Amino acid sequence: MEKEENQNIENEVSEENKEDNHNNDGLSSENHENNTDNLKTGSPEDKISELEDKLARTFAEMENQRRRFEKEKEDAFDYGGFSFAKEALNLIDNLERSKQVLKNDESLKDTESLKKLLDHLDIINKDLISIFSKNNIKPIDSLNKKLDPHFHQAMIEIEDDQKEPGVIIQEIQKGFTFKDRLLRPSLVGVSKNTINKDTKTEENNENLEKK
Repeated sequence: MEKEENQNIENEVSEENKEDNHNNDGLSSENHENNTDNLKTGSPEDKISELEDKLARTFAEMENQRRRFEKEKEDAFDYGGFSFAKEALNLIDNLERSKQVLKNDESLKDTESLKKLLDHLDIINKDLISIFSKNNIKPIDSLNKKLDPHFHQAMIEIEDDQKEPGVIIQEIQKGFTFKDRLLRPSLVGVSKNTINKDTKTEENNENLEKK
């Protein structure tokens, strides 16, 4: 009895293995047929065209990378001193602050010593500006110019009926450019027309009276 059961189990296992092998043979045949179909669908001309397209894309990417590298190299050469130039402006700022402190010192007012000292500071300031200009660090011309947001930053409005609105009439801090780039904007005060303000006030009052 036991022998018959073992024999039946062996027969079942054998049948399952045969079925698996048959299925695997079927899959292999399908894969082979698919690969054959893929080979048949792509003609040599299509494959050559595809390769040419891939080569063209690769060369275009290489050219773009080369141009980016050249641009970065040129920027590094041309603007490598940008940070140094910006820090160097502190020299001019400190000179200007020193002048203001000296001018506001009551013990030095109207003295010959103050005059001589201010003259020396002005000479140093002019020398610094000259050295900066030779190295492409140039001051921005601001006074009596129209406000340009690319180079000026308005800090205050000053009432002045002699000037058009938006004209720079005070320079709080001088701005500079480095070659063709803005190093820092000029901090300025711009004119504000009081006549227009009065006219608008009168118009508003008239409108209120009509209502």
